[in-house]
Amino acid sequence: MASPLVVLTDFYAVTARALSYAAGLAVSMKTELVLLHARHDVLLAPIDYGPYSPVSDNATDRALQTLAAAQPVPTEVDVSDQELTEAVRAAVRRHHPLLLVLGRPETADAPVEIVTGTAMDLLTAVPYPLLVVPPPAGETFPPRRLLLAVDGEPFVLFRHQNVVRQLLRLAEGTLNVVRVTDDSHARLGAEAILRTVADNDLTEVLPPSQLYEVYDRSVVSGILAEAARQEADLLVVVARHHSLIGSLFHRSVTAQLLEHSPVPVLVLPAED
Repeated sequence: MASPLVVLTDFYAVTARALSYAAGLAVSMKTELVLLHARHDVLLAPIDYGPYSPVSDNATDRALQTLAAAQPVPTEVDVSDQELTEAVRAAVRRHHPLLLVLGRPETADAPVEIVTGTAMDLLTAVPYPLLVVPPPAGETFPPRRLLLAVDGEPFVLFRHQNVVRQLLRLAEGTLNVVRVTDDSHARLGAEAILRTVADNDLTEVLPPSQLYEVYDRSVVSGILAEAARQEADLLVVVARHHSLIGSLFHRSVTAQLLEHSPVPVLVLPAED
């Protein structure tokens, strides 16, 4: 059986949309789900954040078991007494998942910035493929049109990141690549950019026709505009652990994409 998908469940992070999306992927991949809940979750639900109020351990356990039983694939509940980062690190060691799944809040008054901040903290502390699912929107499922956003500089992915190949096999999908240029960052050309993708074996060799270098003064708006133009089902982002001087990609760009993308965003953390 394929590696499971670990869904981060919390009073904010477990959204019906994220769980439904993860379950749909699990069905297509013929794999299982793991619902991970950290009791002492100071990242997603800090004590001093107004809307949050603790729920008893027994009530939480019952709710998670009910949720697991309703899923269309075998679903395990993993409850940790550790804080979120340590809970996720332990879950990765225990389950060896294909990816982690986090839901973006579905209501306007939910703490989007906490979920986005949590995603960024996790990518730094536990560098593992992270899928952030936005509130409901029209979509094709499983995703068939993937758009990979890169900055054109060489990168090295951490291990266990063959998720793109697996997603492409689900529906014989396509992968295009986008790089945004601005007044400070000139065009690099197809050969140099596509070499960075090929060096990480993300997919089969891509022809230059599947690369799009677009001009925009904002990296975020340029990527999202190209994703909309191509009607992409899934945005894939390579995020660096440390910023490169002069690089277009840095923490705030990734965070803004997670916050504003109307389609799910798969973040692949890089070593450099």
